Amino acid sequence: QVQLVESGGGLVQPGGSLRLSCAASGRIFSINAMIWHRQAPGKQRELVAVITSGGTTNYADSVKGRFTISRDNAKNTVYLQMNSLKPEDTAVYYCNARTVQLNYWGQGTQVTVSS
Repeated sequence: QVQLVESGGGLVQPGGSLRLSCAASGRIFSINAMIWHRQAPGKQRELVAVITSGGTTNYADSVKGRFTISRDNAKNTVYLQMNSLKPEDTAVYYCNARTVQLNYWGQGTQVTVSS
């Protein structure tokens, strides 16, 4: 089992920044990739950013150049640094840990970009 706890969401003005955190515990050695997803009201959940166990990263086109995914192995934590935020970034952001056999999800954290 892997447990994930997200934090760092909140209300921010357009152009502002937030950093989301996802702390993992449990069988973390089994994790192949950590992924941030988001789901806006009335829309499907979408992949935002990926970081693999080897450190490879990938981003949705909509966030490239603005968001950065990173990890701190000592703290078993993955981060999503979000800069130049736009109103369309408003969503619940979910952390996802993928193993060979299973997917684990956090509870989500709300990000609202509004003036």
